[in-house]
Amino acid sequence: MLTPERHQLILSMLKEKEVVTVHELVEVTQSSESTIRRDLSDLEDLRYLKRVHGGASSLHRKLEEPTIVEKLNKNEQEKISIAKYAATLIQDRDSVYIDAGTTTYHLISFITAKDIVVVTNGLNVALNSRKHGFKTFVIGGELKADTMAMIGRGAAVGIGQYRFDKCFLGMNGVHLDNGYTTPDPDEAYVKQLAISYSDEKFIICDSEKYGEIAFAKVADLHEAEWITDSGLEENELEKINKITRCKVVKS
Repeated sequence: MLTPERHQLILSMLKEKEVVTVHELVEVTQSSESTIRRDLSDLEDLRYLKRVHGGASSLHRKLEEPTIVEKLNKNEQEKISIAKYAATLIQDRDSVYIDAGTTTYHLISFITAKDIVVVTNGLNVALNSRKHGFKTFVIGGELKADTMAMIGRGAAVGIGQYRFDKCFLGMNGVHLDNGYTTPDPDEAYVKQLAISYSDEKFIICDSEKYGEIAFAKVADLHEAEWITDSGLEENELEKINKITRCKVVKS
């Protein structure tokens, strides 16, 4: 089977199934595993799909975001490992902005630094921060019920009152060309401001977000360091590290 024929078949299967495995593609195309992996790499470079462990998935500009309940138990061990490492970056007397989200929620529980100040737009993060005894500020704005995040004009004004040593942001998409993205433009704007008001900027999210592109852009890849789990393939990690520092944490 010629390369264009294989590519067309791969994309047709993705349209039907959303996710296909390398093994399935090898059987259908009667090609070698190395050939299929090369095909998937080529199609990912052309932004037709996203490579995932053992196969590929469809690539969409995501407008909808899972609720915080839906996200809470997904890839939980990976999120905890990422959060544990991120917490070690916070030093005594730091002022830190911690984004709304599930990985960021876990981050609070592993902070050992003393006399820190936490600013957040996440109600769940704020409650966890106070539970652990940290001085905590919640920026104002409209409460987005699905993600427990404060967004909108009030949030933008509120965050502008502060400056941070470090910020830790969750993200829905991490892409070589399209950078860091999230579905909601209002939430993206608050993340943008957090980056601009912070000396050090960290994105903390699991490796499944790699290759995804959500609707609203937050920043280019080089504007923040990415802390993630060990689900990235070596060639993907090499590409990312040419643009920004990517810290891989073992689960």
